[in-house]
Amino acid sequence: MAPETFPEELADALVGVQRLIRRRLRDGMTVTRPRGAEIELLRLVQSRPGIGVSEAAKELHLAGNSVSTLVNQLVRDGQLIRETDPADRRAARLLLTEAAGARLRDWRERRAALVRHLVDRLDEKDRDALREAIPALRRLTENLREEADRP
Repeated sequence: MAPETFPEELADALVGVQRLIRRRLRDGMTVTRPRGAEIELLRLVQSRPGIGVSEAAKELHLAGNSVSTLVNQLVRDGQLIRETDPADRRAARLLLTEAAGARLRDWRERRAALVRHLVDRLDEKDRDALREAIPALRRLTENLREEADRP
C-alpha cells in the first residue's frame, strides 16, 4: 500500500466494516431497527446514567437540537427516561429503561458473535494483525475526539 493512499484506504476500510456490521445486525431484528445515533446515545446513557442532553450532544459531537429530538423519540418509544435534575430544575437527566438495557445487551451480544465469526474465518496472521492494530485505532479515535473538541 502506497503511503500517499494509506489514509484514504484506512478510512474506507473502517467505514466499510462499520457499515456492513450495522447492516448485518439489522437484518435479523424483529423490532424497529435502531439508527446509529440511537445506539450511540443509548450506549452513552448506559455508561453515564444521569447525563444531561447538552452534555450528551457534546460527547457525541452532535447539535443539541438533534440530540433533543432523538431523546424525545427514545422517551416516546420507551427506551429512555428523562428526569428533572434536582440541582437544576431546568435541566434533564437521562436514564435507560429496562427495555433499552435489554436491547443494548442483545445488540452487543449479536455484534460480538458476528465479529467473532468473521474474525475466526481469517488466518492467524490476519487475526494477529487486527489484534495488534487495536491500540493504534484507539489512539486514532482519541486524536479525532480531541480535534473535534477544539474550538
